[in-house]
Amino acid sequence: MVNGLQAIDARFGEDVGQGRLRVTIKRSGQDALDFGPTGPGRVPLRPIVGFVVEDNGVGFTPDNMSSFETLDSDYKAAMGCRGVGRLLWLKAFDRVSVRSAYKGADGKLHARQFRFSVDREVEHGDTPDGFSDTGAVVHLDGFKDAFQRSAPKTVDAIAREVFEHCIWYFLRPGGAPEVTVVDEEVVSVNKLMEDFVFSELPRTTVEIKGKKFDMLNLCLMSSPRSLTPRLYWCAASRVVIEENLTSKIPGLYGRLKDDTSTEFTYVCYLSSDYLDAHVRADRTAFDVIERADGPMLDDDISLEDIRSGVLEEVERLLSGPLAAARDEGKARVGEFVSTHAPRYRPVLSRLESLGVTVDPSIKDSELELLLHRSLQKLEAEAIAEGQAVFAEAGSASLEDYQERLNRYLDTINDINQSDLAAYVSRRRVILDILSKIIRKNEQGKYSREDAVHSLLMPLRTDSNEIGTDASNLWIVDERLAFHDYLASDKTLKSMPITGSDSTKEPDILSTRLVDTPVLAAEGETLPLPSIVVVEIKRPMRNDASEDKDPIAQSLDYVKRVRSGGVLTASGRPIPASQDAPAFCYILADLTSTMMNRCEYANLRRTHDGLGYFGFNEPMKAYIEVMSFDRLVNAAAERNRAFFDKLGLPSS
Repeated sequence: MVNGLQAIDARFGEDVGQGRLRVTIKRSGQDALDFGPTGPGRVPLRPIVGFVVEDNGVGFTPDNMSSFETLDSDYKAAMGCRGVGRLLWLKAFDRVSVRSAYKGADGKLHARQFRFSVDREVEHGDTPDGFSDTGAVVHLDGFKDAFQRSAPKTVDAIAREVFEHCIWYFLRPGGAPEVTVVDEEVVSVNKLMEDFVFSELPRTTVEIKGKKFDMLNLCLMSSPRSLTPRLYWCAASRVVIEENLTSKIPGLYGRLKDDTSTEFTYVCYLSSDYLDAHVRADRTAFDVIERADGPMLDDDISLEDIRSGVLEEVERLLSGPLAAARDEGKARVGEFVSTHAPRYRPVLSRLESLGVTVDPSIKDSELELLLHRSLQKLEAEAIAEGQAVFAEAGSASLEDYQERLNRYLDTINDINQSDLAAYVSRRRVILDILSKIIRKNEQGKYSREDAVHSLLMPLRTDSNEIGTDASNLWIVDERLAFHDYLASDKTLKSMPITGSDSTKEPDILSTRLVDTPVLAAEGETLPLPSIVVVEIKRPMRNDASEDKDPIAQSLDYVKRVRSGGVLTASGRPIPASQDAPAFCYILADLTSTMMNRCEYANLRRTHDGLGYFGFNEPMKAYIEVMSFDRLVNAAAERNRAFFDKLGLPSS
């Protein structure tokens, strides 16, 4: 295509409006369909097998033909051509055929045709007929699968690629010839210029170490390809590298808004004599280092040097829209923190000082990860600052040291508040999960007791195997967070605190040493442990009976623990006693059979009608039967003050 545009320039000069260039897409005649995605309203297309590029330029003159047959020709070097483009044709296509007409030195019309392939190189054919004007028709055939599969499939997408690659020809003074892409429909690439470009920003120039780089700044309208801001590195009037600028400037993400609230996407086409001189022969990269790892000469330039200068200029050009985008991003973070992640509220102002800005359209999950990484960075900086502050103790002036210490302590205070907010938020999430699993699922069934059990505490574990945060027994009773030993779904025989040989498995069993005065007399025996048993039944289970009585089972577990050789978790013996206080919690919905067992146990109904409670005098055990609704409600009520403080729903 670029060869055709140059041929038109050579023929018509500044009057390029008389030029015509057409790209025809050739598709397979077979029934096989392409690999492109299908969807509503999209008809599968046959695979592309080649292209035909036609122009009415000067044609393959003797000089052009000689250059074509010369490897690394410098015939069009002044236009940035490297003489290897035709070799790249054969990287993507099996063969090339050319028909062309040109005016000779005698002023008459002459024609030629030839084929070009890897095996036979250039093969000249008979003089073609049918030309009434100068120009060329280039057939690119045998589109190789590796390229065909990843290439654009539709005529619109191909036309857009053509436009973006050759945009300089459309934006230059005098414009471009008529360019069309033909499939089953004809797409005018010139029309894309009208639809695509919203407005031009001022053309600017940046100087990097004495070298000038020209910036063509554009505001583009809606285009699937241009939903992200981009920097196009150009050489010889063609795009060489396409770079995504998303987030490389605070506030520069997807679309921006101008003063009239019209949305646009920013793109920049960067060109320079320096880039022209350093582009590689295949025009896929520049012979310029990405960044300097060590000292550089004063006039050596890296791509990072150029990029930094360009981004600084872009930030100046788009100062208004960028400021508005940053405000939208700040509002997005504030809304997310208020409604979903209150743990970040205490450190929000400090995160802003770290340069944390976000795309207003960012997903909640991505925003959560971004805030988490930023908080980790803040914590790491606080640790480093603390080490530096305490290392200076006594060496710096008292006034300076006190000021720096206060700043450090303020940061630590905010981080600690964030940790507390995270813990409270986690409690809200756990209650939400519990509320869901105690209800019918989509199949109309209730979750097994294992689901509730695992949420309260992992199955078949004890407190020597899991961390303190692994259990959620605070839902049942806040005091269960303070225990000497805790076991979940393990046999009495396997528990180190008992001497029992029983293989029965209480759902959850806990012992806690009773608090003693600080000034205890030396030689006193250990205080008695308290025993907590939690039995969990499947939601809405209605099979409680004399043989399957969870209340009696809980009391039996208490009796067995009392009769065994009870030890502390560290292995110290605790004096045997039948008076060790016991607490039995039965988590079960109040079905008809469960209510019968409560009445047989002489328990009293709670005021809300969602549970039973009472004291078993012979076993010296407090018993509470809680429906799952009461369990959730009570836990939410106990934590209401914390939820309200963080702006979380308490129900």
